[in-house]
Amino acid sequence: MRRRVLSVTGVDESVHPRPEDGALGLGAALSPSVLIVDDDRTLQGLISDFLQRHGITVYCAASGAGVDALLAVRPVDVVLLDVMLPGEDGLSICRRLAARTEARPAILILSEAADETDRIVGLELGADDYVSKPANLRELLARIRALRRRFTPPATGASLPAGSDDGLYEFSGWTLSVWTHELKTPDGDPVALTSSEFSLLRAFLEHPRRVLTRDQLLNLVRGRESFSFDRAVDVQVSRLRRKLLSADGREGDLVRTVRNEGYMFVSPVKKS
Repeated sequence: MRRRVLSVTGVDESVHPRPEDGALGLGAALSPSVLIVDDDRTLQGLISDFLQRHGITVYCAASGAGVDALLAVRPVDVVLLDVMLPGEDGLSICRRLAARTEARPAILILSEAADETDRIVGLELGADDYVSKPANLRELLARIRALRRRFTPPATGASLPAGSDDGLYEFSGWTLSVWTHELKTPDGDPVALTSSEFSLLRAFLEHPRRVLTRDQLLNLVRGRESFSFDRAVDVQVSRLRRKLLSADGREGDLVRTVRNEGYMFVSPVKKS
């Protein structure tokens, strides 16, 4: 393993050659690059060493300034983001990263197990998943890899694997591509979705005009390795509604709340 410090940026950069993936049996092609943002150097080192042993390239920063400096010269696939940081807090960094239109990394919030508020706020601000402290390292590795799989677009000109779902959903003038994860408005404008929002919208489109309980939505979305606690459903539905604006600017009219039952996607859906 090689370690060096970027003297200009003050960011610790840990680079590790990618060995075979070992116990979890995933090939190197799925190995992501990860930026760990935490001012606890001991925890940073433990997580970094574990991830590197599984073939992941790891970079480290301890502040928002360090994040900006690293991402300015080297994009990463996943940012593992602690909430409590000196100076700019993790939730503020999360908001800024989620607003990026280019080289937007997946965001994995690292929060105290007892603080559900941070997790909910993080999801509202654009985080794609969370892990509670103290982190189970194997779960952390699995969630990082899952985010990488969902965020990696297909190569240009790549053919679909046999039996893959290359469907295009059409609803109320909108379109959603399953293969590219691209959502377009009736005017053809692209709308950025987080991986969790994509999974939730797809669940609705696969079950239109049916009331889906929170438990059903969790089960449908969990199968695609997305958010995993009850309150996250309400948070993600709220965020999705704000993005699915109708032609006259009203929000939320495509997803209806059914009191004491759950949610229903009210538009007819065509799949091609």
